[in-house]
Order: sequence, then structure tokens, then C-alpha cells
Amino acid sequence: MPELTEEDTPDVPMPAAELERRLREAFPAAEIVITDLAGDGDHYRARIVDEAFRGLPRVRQHQLVNRALADVLGGVLHALALETVVPD
Repeated sequence: MPELTEEDTPDVPMPAAELERRLREAFPAAEIVITDLAGDGDHYRARIVDEAFRGLPRVRQHQLVNRALADVLGGVLHALALETVVPD
């Protein structure tokens, strides 16, 4: 039987812990809360409170997050609702 490659295997859901780990790498001082919206490991909400967002429009804030997850968005991470917040 031939060996399967990454291209042959279907995308598997990303565990919430892996999503949080990746976000913490990009935003080490952030307060991060991950919620699994559908219980399937494919649809998450991430609330990220970080000083890095100060002075940036919401679109730019979300671009920073998307850049940190670019290699998994649309693949193992199917849907991500973002809430980016500047600390008080």
C-alpha cells in the first residue's frame, strides 16, 4: 500500500489549544479567549486583547491576526470570528 502524503490526507480540525498557541506566539502579552462555536474544531471565535492593536483600524488589527494564521486559514482552520480589543 502506498504511503500517504500531506496532499493526500484531508484537512483535520485544529484543536483550540493549537489555535491559542499560535496566537500567543504572535501576541505574547495578549489576553486571549478561544470559543469553539460549533463543537467541531472548525469554527472558532477568538477574543484578543493586546496593546499591539492600539491606534490601528479594525481591518488592520484583523490583518495582523490573519497574518499569524495564514498557513492554516481556509484549511485546517475553516472559520474564525475575530474580536480584537485594545486594553483599557
